[in-house]
Amino acid sequence: MTELADDGLVRCTWAGGSQLYRDYHDTEWGKPLHGDDALFERLCLEAFQSGLAWITILRKRPAFRAAFAGFEIAKVAEFGDDDRARLMADAGIVRNRAKIDAAIANAKVARDLPVSLDELLWSFAPAPRPRPATNADVPATTPESIALAKELKRRGFAFVGPTTAYALMQATGMVDDHLAVCWVRAAADGTDPAVTFRTQVSARVGNREE
Repeated sequence: MTELADDGLVRCTWAGGSQLYRDYHDTEWGKPLHGDDALFERLCLEAFQSGLAWITILRKRPAFRAAFAGFEIAKVAEFGDDDRARLMADAGIVRNRAKIDAAIANAKVARDLPVSLDELLWSFAPAPRPRPATNADVPATTPESIALAKELKRRGFAFVGPTTAYALMQATGMVDDHLAVCWVRAAADGTDPAVTFRTQVSARVGNREE
């Protein structure tokens, strides 16, 4: 494992130990993210992460994007049995039948929503609150994530419980759970441009991250 150089910046404690984690923390996590396909990707990846370390998903993210047609909702919604077989044979992703089936089913639901996925998800974003002082102050679920998970289930989405819903809210900037001491600035008005991390991750294809 390559030791990270100390750049003098104070970060959330989980962001240490890997350059990939550090880049994700610094450039994407907690920043407001919009766009149906971009949010669908995060919804899928959070579901695939269930039971695994997030670093596993970050390392496999380029392969996930290739396997799932860039997470374009319209394309994934058309996946059939041949695609399921292809995905189950793809060692570059997490080969879990239930999660793969859920991603495809969720694309169909997202495609057929009467409102945009972006509008639906962000309608559950809570009012801004002070940043947590310590990790102990970061919740696993909130009333908003419980309500979001319930609404997604009602609409037919699968593999999105309250904990996964809250992780999605954290990652996409619906809530700001960077610690109070973290150097990453708060999005004061929610108008920060959406960050996809596509450039940073794609540049690391073939480079092992520890």
